[in-house]
Amino acid sequence: MKQIILILLAVFLFTTAFAEELSSPNGKMKLTFDLEKGVPVYQLALDGHPIIKPSKLGLELKDADDLMTGFSIENTLTTTFDETWKPVWGESSTIRNHYNELELTLKQASTQREMILRFRVFDDGLGFRYEFPEQNNLIYFVVKAEHSQFAMAGDHTAYWIPGDYDTQEYDYTTSKLSEIRALMESAITPNASQTPISETAVQTALMMKTDDGYYINLHEAALKDYSCMHLELDDKNMIFESVLTPDALGNMAYLQAPCSTPWRTIIAGKNAGDILLSNITLNLNEPCAYENTDWIKPVKYVGVWWEMITGKSTWSYTNLPSVKLGETDYSKTTPNGTHAANTKHVKEYIDFAAQHGFDAVLVEGWNEGWEDWFGKSKDYVFDFVTPYPDFDVDELQAYAKSKNVKLMMHHETSGSVRNYERHLDTAYQFMVDHSYNSVKSGYVGDIIPRGEYHYGQWMVNHYLYALKKAGDYKIMVNAHEAVRPTGLCRTYPNLIGNESARGTEYEAFGGNHPDHTTILPFTRLLGGPMDYTPGIFEPDVSQYNPNNNSHVNTTIARQLALYVTMYSPLQMAADLPETYNKHIDAFQFIKDVAIDWDKTLVLEAEPGDYITYARKAKNSDNWFVGRTNDEEKRTSEISFDFLDPDVKYIATVYADAKDAHYLTNPKAYEIRKYVVNSKSKLKQDCAPGGGYAISIIKAENKDELNGLKKL
Repeated sequence: MKQIILILLAVFLFTTAFAEELSSPNGKMKLTFDLEKGVPVYQLALDGHPIIKPSKLGLELKDADDLMTGFSIENTLTTTFDETWKPVWGESSTIRNHYNELELTLKQASTQREMILRFRVFDDGLGFRYEFPEQNNLIYFVVKAEHSQFAMAGDHTAYWIPGDYDTQEYDYTTSKLSEIRALMESAITPNASQTPISETAVQTALMMKTDDGYYINLHEAALKDYSCMHLELDDKNMIFESVLTPDALGNMAYLQAPCSTPWRTIIAGKNAGDILLSNITLNLNEPCAYENTDWIKPVKYVGVWWEMITGKSTWSYTNLPSVKLGETDYSKTTPNGTHAANTKHVKEYIDFAAQHGFDAVLVEGWNEGWEDWFGKSKDYVFDFVTPYPDFDVDELQAYAKSKNVKLMMHHETSGSVRNYERHLDTAYQFMVDHSYNSVKSGYVGDIIPRGEYHYGQWMVNHYLYALKKAGDYKIMVNAHEAVRPTGLCRTYPNLIGNESARGTEYEAFGGNHPDHTTILPFTRLLGGPMDYTPGIFEPDVSQYNPNNNSHVNTTIARQLALYVTMYSPLQMAADLPETYNKHIDAFQFIKDVAIDWDKTLVLEAEPGDYITYARKAKNSDNWFVGRTNDEEKRTSEISFDFLDPDVKYIATVYADAKDAHYLTNPKAYEIRKYVVNSKSKLKQDCAPGGGYAISIIKAENKDELNGLKKL
């Protein structure tokens, strides 16, 4: 018996001899790494609670031996890093980047190839990636599959959208992991371009909650020169494995050493707010690439957009079924009478922007080619510089300048990426020549060259190419239908916005689920800001287009809250000026709310149910609070203890009226003013699909407080 015990002990010591452990700076997050029969395996725990159970790592290569097994540890290096950096814009004025790092150099005996696994353990999670140093036996190689596993410790509740190589524009489904397979078919709703992956594949950022109250998020950071990662669930063993987006040939990535993959991220916490406030995604990206960032500024804008989305107006100048750039003579065509991007109408938007202090006006549909732009697999679809006859570029440039308003460019590519790159320098120079300093780009429809996907390596490289090229011209970019953000806005802060999720436009295409904006901050927004385009005050879309019976699933009060809860340095007041003029008292909040912040707090949060943020405006004493609610009636209770002690403020509360409801009475709101200080508390009912917004302005003198009730 004694001999058996000694043998078992020897086996135990042998199998654990190479185990490496690394804890976070506060000691609560613990990484364990081991080689099991030559296979890299890691696990992660928070306060001893399993976040990731033992999970395998490795890459499968095309026409070469796989990088999955047969490894030994050649070298280990442990370091600590701690810095505080200042983003050009953001949810806080400073960000701490503090982690402990484990660098493992692995050697594959059969091929003599080396691979480095780099782990960074933060107080709120983990980032890891594969690195390939310069070596003779591994130079050019093609990734056939990445087999990074994320083994769950239970059948968690997940907030997910279907895995898809072409779109993220889905409503979220909330279910147990074990229920994903049965719900997948109903979760895949129609889109202009979509390529669903499988019955159990979902997209990152994936948000989960365990039965015992831990919150877990899986995502990636610094996606460059590689394809976008999805997650395939083995629903028998509750193990996620990475699924990359292929190219037209079915290959996942083409690499040349020395190189590295994007970071795979795991964020975890005992509170939902831990996920919302995590900066892991940004911290795993490189510092700002620009020495001078004076030209990068947050933007609050209006635009000729919602009237086209609802069908009230059109992008196209004519109703011709077919046009050819350079051949179709628009001066000889018959206008359709519904074209929105005309000089007179755009001036009305410029006037509205100037009157209310907005920075810019977005104009879509200004350029030739919109008659047959979509679904034709048309290569030469736009040239990005030739306006329709009713759009006077020079006149509008002068008019906007006289009103101290910028015009925002629109570049729709219709997925014809080769055509866009051919015209990119000319298009950006055209912007510079006509005083445009920001562009909304779009990638609607299937990608050309045909067979490529929106999220493959080829397109990932294009998005970054267009962004860096924009930087050469000092242009800010808001890319729609692009790959989801992964924190690249730290390196390239001229990426001031992305869509890359189901935004407000879908409210005119049948409506988003009321819980949508209670989930997006836990998922899509972890990678970077979203151009969600909030501010819809007319929920009945048929008021704009009698043929469109869509309903915006929100109250007006919640639309105001979205300017706080849906973080972006690029915020649009998306509704029509005439509608805002009917609710000018509520519109005041949109005018007042900041779009750049010194500090952000999460006062209440539960994914799928509600979120309440408090944010302090950049270089200001003013605070703003926003609460977004799901379809249930709920009561929010917050304290104002984040305010400076012994200072009095005026709080203007924009709230749902008692009888408000997102379906039956969405326009019912109340506006109340109070005197508040750091000891004040608020108990506020939130209607189904509702919420509230609060502006908290420091009182400059006692006279401002006269007649106001103390809260």
